[in-house]
Amino acid sequence: MAKPSSAGRLVRKLTGLATRDERLVVGLMSGTSADGIDAALVKCHGWGHWLEAELVDFTCVRYEPTLAERLGHAAHAGIAELARLNFDVGEAFAAAALTLLRKSGKRPTDVHLIGSHGQTIYHEPPEGDRRGATLQIGEGDVIARQTGVVTISDFRTADVAAGGSGAPLIPLVDWLLFRKPGAARLMLNIGGIANVTWLVEDLAGVRAFDTGPGNALCDEIARRASHGREAYDADGAGAARGTAHEDAVTHFLVKQYFAAQPPKSTGKELFGRDAARELAELVHGEKGREWFSGGDTLTDSDIDSLQATAVAITARSIRNAVRFLPRTPDLTEMVVSGGGVKNHAMMTMLAELFTPVPVRSLAEIGIDPDAKEAMGFAILANETLGGGPGNVPAATGAKTGAILGKISIGF
Repeated sequence: MAKPSSAGRLVRKLTGLATRDERLVVGLMSGTSADGIDAALVKCHGWGHWLEAELVDFTCVRYEPTLAERLGHAAHAGIAELARLNFDVGEAFAAAALTLLRKSGKRPTDVHLIGSHGQTIYHEPPEGDRRGATLQIGEGDVIARQTGVVTISDFRTADVAAGGSGAPLIPLVDWLLFRKPGAARLMLNIGGIANVTWLVEDLAGVRAFDTGPGNALCDEIARRASHGREAYDADGAGAARGTAHEDAVTHFLVKQYFAAQPPKSTGKELFGRDAARELAELVHGEKGREWFSGGDTLTDSDIDSLQATAVAITARSIRNAVRFLPRTPDLTEMVVSGGGVKNHAMMTMLAELFTPVPVRSLAEIGIDPDAKEAMGFAILANETLGGGPGNVPAATGAKTGAILGKISIGF
């Protein structure tokens, strides 16, 4: 009896991709702010210690307003809505990938792989003997089917299954791309949540963790102040006009998370809308609570002071986190990526707090700061294809290295 003609098709497909000298990979990422999808086109040659990667193109595609609103309520959605969101977000991620390819003059047949982080809906780190839990939506099978490109998605769960937090996952990418002989770099990414990677030449010495809120508090304040029209404090202008409320900063920073030893990770469950409401009440008392509940009790000046306080909390929590890092070698420089780079008030405060250590944007070393995490998931997909672990156990708390992600073929 003749064997079916499709026998071995999957193995041949993956083997063909893995044995190429060079792969063109799309990385897709949406952070805790849930305002849009970052898409990066990356050229990868090799993997692991021998990886060479080049950012070819990048774009950000905003979520359609109705979908963004649904994502804002996803933490409290029922199972039917979550199931529908999983597929609808998958379609949005596929559309973002295709938008990037059109922008770069490429066709889907030119691309060998897609790595999709998805949209985090819930993240709970392990505690004591209790295993962590995490949920990212944006169905990989939908992305693979609509683009025709092999897609690797759902990167965090393999690390959680190995006893880790499932975050942060970019430290391996930091080490692959940005390690520098004889230097100790602090790679800081300020998305909704801020995370740091202590980057030294030896991978065994790399440490990383979430420091706490990044832009999350500022973004929630901006959304409330603009009745949903603005997703962030553009350029940190409001924070720059305002004056931080020192007692509120001090009170907020006594939260247990800031004192917890790494490895650790967090999310909007701890530093999202509820935390922003708490901050408004710390700064403006009953007026702040009423304002966050829909009242018109705060002036523009009051809102600016809220933004300044949120920036101070983020910047000081990052500076305080240095106490958890190795004392040697001496820190050479801090390199900042993510949306926080555009917040001038944030960057000014970080420069002051870290003096005399230079604080630089990732743009100064040739990569768009907005593109880093999407680029990172393209590289992690490439590592998975090569059969290498994508986590750094010292960063996530996993018991072992883990090959990350699930593969969707699309045919």
